[in-house]
Amino acid sequence: MNAIVTVVGQDKVGIIAAICALLAEDNVNILDISQTILQGSFTMVMAVDVSASKSSVGDLREKLEELGKKMEISIRIQREEIFDAMHRI
Repeated sequence: MNAIVTVVGQDKVGIIAAICALLAEDNVNILDISQTILQGSFTMVMAVDVSASKSSVGDLREKLEELGKKMEISIRIQREEIFDAMHRI
């Protein structure tokens, strides 16, 4: 199953590294990644494969939200089909 991870917050060193390390520890494969910095605001969208993950999407959500709180950024994960349905025009 695929999921979408979104990250928004003030740019700082180590955001990508910390998120990728957390996902790697849970055996989540990153399929695609896009990130940009606009006037000091960091944004990133990742497509990930969670089918081999050691954790459920709900558990991953909790881990990512906890990391986000520590880093003072917003990190969210949603199943890909839910993300797509919410962003249809």
